[in-house]
Amino acid sequence: MRRIIFCVILALSLAACQKTQTLEERAAELCAYIPDHELLEKSRDYMTEDFYAVLDTMFYHLPEHEALDHEWLYYFVTGNGGTIADYEVVKVEQTDKDHAVATISVRQKWEDAVSDRDEQPCGNDPESDIEEHTLLMERVNGQWLMADFDEHKTDCIRYIANNRKEQAVRQAISNYLLREIAPYYLQGEICVPTLMMVRETDSCVWGDFWVFWYKQVGDTLKTVSGGDHPGMMTLKYENGQPQVIDFERVEDGAGNDASARRIFGDNYDIFMNMHANESVREAVRKEQLSEYVQQNGLDVHYYQDFGWEAKEL
Repeated sequence: MRRIIFCVILALSLAACQKTQTLEERAAELCAYIPDHELLEKSRDYMTEDFYAVLDTMFYHLPEHEALDHEWLYYFVTGNGGTIADYEVVKVEQTDKDHAVATISVRQKWEDAVSDRDEQPCGNDPESDIEEHTLLMERVNGQWLMADFDEHKTDCIRYIANNRKEQAVRQAISNYLLREIAPYYLQGEICVPTLMMVRETDSCVWGDFWVFWYKQVGDTLKTVSGGDHPGMMTLKYENGQPQVIDFERVEDGAGNDASARRIFGDNYDIFMNMHANESVREAVRKEQLSEYVQQNGLDVHYYQDFGWEAKEL
């Protein structure tokens, strides 16, 4: 009887070891599909559907400059620029029949060639570059898949929500400018506002708001008219969607500076740095005009102000 019990215990132990080993091997395999600068299409087969969808949204369905603001998304732990990551699965704990947590040890090594964005730290000790990360695994249809990594899914979902709110606010401001301001300018074929945000709260947005009318000539948008309207816009929300209900503008003429100081308050210097810096204004204009061209499928590659050389989008 004791022999039978011993054999049963031994068999269960061996099975447990085999399961742990299999999970460790699978965790090591999944590490190869953590995004590094891009999300590979084949990664879809190694991730849960929701995790892949969230990353896909971040990488390919947000404005590029918005996603690039969050560089953690683009390298996770696979290495950025001149680095290479070595993985080791330290342990795997199965929390229930369909979920497991793997602890991943990563050692960063520096290549001889360093990218222009990264510089090799002086006196860098390889041992000091060892990091530990958490890989969540979920069994779907009998196969273990990556369900999250260092809670990046939560980070991404939060950022996507913030981005969509930001885009809704920007659209509400653009709609107001198109409706209330643009008709008073010499009109072209296309009107594209440029929004330079200074400060935002849930109910108010301070900024330098520009209106530009364009006419398309070949692959170039030629400026017909334009001007700026700095001030503070007040928002209200209906069914979760923002609308501009009031616009307090900076005065023209003699009252310009005094009204700007009153409206922008502690943010006056930020506003003036934006307002007076042509290179900053043109960079924002180019970025937002490029987004408009892409979103509307226009065959346009340049924009041009009267009397100036065309600029590439």
